[in-house]
Amino acid sequence: MERVYNFAAGPACLPEEVLKKAQAEFLVYGESGMNVMEMSHRSKDYLGIIQEAEADFRALLKIPAGYKVLFLQGGASTQFAAVPMNLSQKGKAHYVNTGNWSKKAIGEAKKYLSVNVVASSEDKTFSYIPALDSSMFAPDADYVHITSNNTIYGTRFPYLPDTNGLPLVSDMSSCILSEVIDVSKFALIYAGAQKNIGPAGVTLVIIREDMIREDLPAFVPTMLKYKTHADENSLYNTPPTYAIYISGLVFKHLLSLGGVPAMQKINERKAKKLYDYLDESQLFSATVQKEFRSIMNVPFVTGSEELDAAFIAGAKKAGLVNLKGHRSVGGMRASIYNAMPEAGVQALITYMKAFELDNK
Repeated sequence: MERVYNFAAGPACLPEEVLKKAQAEFLVYGESGMNVMEMSHRSKDYLGIIQEAEADFRALLKIPAGYKVLFLQGGASTQFAAVPMNLSQKGKAHYVNTGNWSKKAIGEAKKYLSVNVVASSEDKTFSYIPALDSSMFAPDADYVHITSNNTIYGTRFPYLPDTNGLPLVSDMSSCILSEVIDVSKFALIYAGAQKNIGPAGVTLVIIREDMIREDLPAFVPTMLKYKTHADENSLYNTPPTYAIYISGLVFKHLLSLGGVPAMQKINERKAKKLYDYLDESQLFSATVQKEFRSIMNVPFVTGSEELDAAFIAGAKKAGLVNLKGHRSVGGMRASIYNAMPEAGVQALITYMKAFELDNK
């Protein structure tokens, strides 16, 4: 059977070149005589893998000195709790509510500190990013939290807010490595791997070293302390070894293509093709205001649940899978992460045009 074009929001498609490399090394990695999954995480072979993965990740994002990179477990959802546990000193934080995942982050944070929701786009089904200015961020807080790209609703922050000098924290699970960012503008970035980095099972955290605290409340579990993992170079306990190995292959693949600047150009080109068609279409329409549209997650609708269902069923037969929108939104959603080739986006547009002709 031929491979399909997988538009899933996560776990998402991986580059074919990476899968083929992993396949070639599956039984025996290098001179180890074994699969990476069988290695001790403290062996020389595995230390080489994780150290090289970190070095390549740093190169891709041009992470400056003074930041730690942590390979953790538990997904971004665990970071919803770890962030307030580790960063709270004044007992208050500012959050911007732009979708399902920011709402979950807010809910977790409320267990550990006072949350000030400075702005929300829930009034219009999260179809835009609310306006923010520095006056919203009173200095009596520990940090400001945003979700840079909203996977479910297909919005993205087109700018970074002026936080009035407060540390900026971002969930970048669905946009990391897709466009150039200035890491120095952030105190902490976290991202689940299963969209743009690698397979599910590993979570990346980039944290400024001055945010790593030792004097945490006694209730904070050892495994949720950033210092625990920073001190041990992400090897305090057994990490998700194979997921890190595959992520490392993805990093090398991206570097070979020209890094994040090159990927941004490709991603913007892919997204423009799809949005241009949606804006011209008489049947399909995008659900997000133009200036806030994600280049990673593109939700769209026909206005008819019956037609939506027919479209999704027909797409699957055409080898275009996982296009059903999130249950909270409905319609369709095409996630076009780094690993989605331009040919996949073009195949989707071709099918959409044919479907529109058939359903005039």
